[in-house]
Amino acid sequence: MKVTIVGAGAVGASCAEYIAIKNFASEVVLIDIKEGFAEGKAMDLMQTASLNGFDTKVTGTTNDYSKTAGSDIAVITSGIPRKPGMTREELIGINAGIVKTVTQSILEHSPDVIFIVVSNPMDTMAYLTHKTLGIPKNRIIGMGGALDSARFKYRLAEAIGCPSSDIDGMVIGQHSDTGMIPLTRLAVRNSIPVSKFVSDDRLNEVAEATKVGGATLTKLLGTSAWYAPGAAVSSMVQSIANDQKKMFPCSTLLDGEYGLSDLCIGVPVILGKNGIEKIVELELTDAEKEKMQTSAAAIRKTNGLL
Repeated sequence: MKVTIVGAGAVGASCAEYIAIKNFASEVVLIDIKEGFAEGKAMDLMQTASLNGFDTKVTGTTNDYSKTAGSDIAVITSGIPRKPGMTREELIGINAGIVKTVTQSILEHSPDVIFIVVSNPMDTMAYLTHKTLGIPKNRIIGMGGALDSARFKYRLAEAIGCPSSDIDGMVIGQHSDTGMIPLTRLAVRNSIPVSKFVSDDRLNEVAEATKVGGATLTKLLGTSAWYAPGAAVSSMVQSIANDQKKMFPCSTLLDGEYGLSDLCIGVPVILGKNGIEKIVELELTDAEKEKMQTSAAAIRKTNGLL
């Protein structure tokens, strides 16, 4: 199993580290446009192999896509990160050109590759990848929902005062500060609805904190977060590589599901060896359906800037 990560910045390097430590891939290739940057990150990671007990080979290259040949999965993290006060949508002008170029370069050397798109605005970048490459839709996956759901579970555990491992919950919709839909109605603590443990007002606070989770970290850090995004990607890669068929909310191209078509938006999917193996349709309430339509409208507006 060979995994390529485009962009050796904080998110890309964290992703490479988590994949290597989990020890399920034979090779991880980091590629970046900055001279020597990916090579240095790869060398640094390989010097932890004996300490962390992994056998995954991590290599780096500067803009040489021939080194990515034969990749099974490619993770696209390239582009500029958010800065304090920026929305994900404001990154579209620069990142669209980058994503289009790198995905074409990857596909040229790895015709059967599965793409995981991380670059923001993520739903629109996933849609752009579909329109650019024209490959089967199961092979292009947007990462956002897996990260947003992890942040949702963190906030729920914080509110209840329990370990995150007790919590299961999901965020669907647009990967944005306004378009996320944390499904508090369906969230549980060990199969018991979270509403049994916290008030409706507190759950509303949790939902709002989840939606601005990325902006909160950007304000604190001065740039986009990297640990949780890297962990979210590595979990998705592992499910595909090991054919685990785990369910993640991911941005996928819809064709009538949820009453939507011709856009990428976050919905639960099953990830296995073929990428997206199934789209899971939830029974949403009227209020949730309305939020989904609003979220979709916002994505279409951003797609119109391509």
